[in-house]
Amino acid sequence: MKLSVIVPVYQVEATLDRCVASIVGQTFSDLEVILVDDGSSDRSPQLCDEWAAKDSRVRVIHKTNGGLSDARNAGLDVATGDFVTFVDSDDYLESDTYQQVLPMTTSCDIVEFPVFRFYGSNKQSLLTFTSGICTEVSDYWLKHRAYQHSYAWNKIYKATLFADIRFPKGRVFEDVYTLPLLLERANQVGTTSKGLYYYCQNDQGITSTAKGPELTQLLDAHLDIIRQWCDDAYYMHVLNIQMDVYEQTGAVPRLPSRRINPFSANLSSILRIKAIMLNILGIKRICILNKIIHQWIKVR
Repeated sequence: MKLSVIVPVYQVEATLDRCVASIVGQTFSDLEVILVDDGSSDRSPQLCDEWAAKDSRVRVIHKTNGGLSDARNAGLDVATGDFVTFVDSDDYLESDTYQQVLPMTTSCDIVEFPVFRFYGSNKQSLLTFTSGICTEVSDYWLKHRAYQHSYAWNKIYKATLFADIRFPKGRVFEDVYTLPLLLERANQVGTTSKGLYYYCQNDQGITSTAKGPELTQLLDAHLDIIRQWCDDAYYMHVLNIQMDVYEQTGAVPRLPSRRINPFSANLSSILRIKAIMLNILGIKRICILNKIIHQWIKVR
């Protein structure tokens, strides 16, 4: 069983060594590590080559800058492992993560493992899971709320899932576009409490800096998915994105109407209130009200 670990690299000379060291130091050793230098102008290309010289499992691709999706796709194009995973170059892993997680791939096409989110910031939190298997991928998306953690990097995938799937070049929130496509081809999805991925704070990352155009792309991704899989909790999640897009752009709301039961399971108290307001006001008016409230808060 061979695992391909794809690492997009761009302007990360300060964190790259920590990232790669955490991969090559895994207790599971049947790895190929594909470092994709996406046109970096700092010392990252040199560091990539140094790692390849030190460890025969490390391969390096030097390419012109094409963005995160393009870098991941370049890695997928040359990956030879039975399974594939991703690591962002400013993040790192606990040393026994792959050893603990890979056994679940004998029965699952995708396995998700825990994340220490925003490590090193005041927003840090542990995202963990109970160990189990979803035989219906829609349950994984909805009941396990995979839409809230559709990250590419805290999962191991059967390589054949990517036979005709690639990350969308030129789009942000590319993980939200891609994971549902992979789920459509998966038979079973597993979750485990074992292993740990450290997702480190990046104040310049898209999660921190997203504005109207980026949030519109996020909304587009969810509007594609919601036609296939939807429950009240997921709808309210997408409604929050729609309200943010309206606040940033003023564009006419595109989320289809749905009447929400405010007593649906797994709705927080805030979402229950929003559901009642949505049922009374409709989508456009609740978007307008949300914008007015935020403007009032800013001028106070």
